[in-house]
Amino acid sequence: MLYGGLDMAERTPPTRPPRYHESKMIIGKVVGTVVTTISHPHYKNRRLLVIQPLLLEGETADEDFIALDNTQAGIGDTVLVTREGNGARQALKNPDAAVISVIVGIVDSVHVGY
Repeated sequence: MLYGGLDMAERTPPTRPPRYHESKMIIGKVVGTVVTTISHPHYKNRRLLVIQPLLLEGETADEDFIALDNTQAGIGDTVLVTREGNGARQALKNPDAAVISVIVGIVDSVHVGY
């Protein structure tokens, strides 16, 4: 069968655009807070925290990022962050929230076995 002048077997599938961040869940450490005088209404009564991703040996360091706090985390806490818009909106129970990264849990301990 021809498709656009090409046989279907010869047609190359469209390539998927690169994703902003392949990992959906990240373990990180809270290293700071963000103070704003004006913020989006969806951020009302929630803090913005600076997260430094924790890495395994040999991984390249990602830059720090900002996440909306949904857990009462504080500086020095190890946290679990969702970095995917739909998951973040579900965690906030707001399908229209203008948010990508949300802290969804505080991590008590991490054990990595090889």
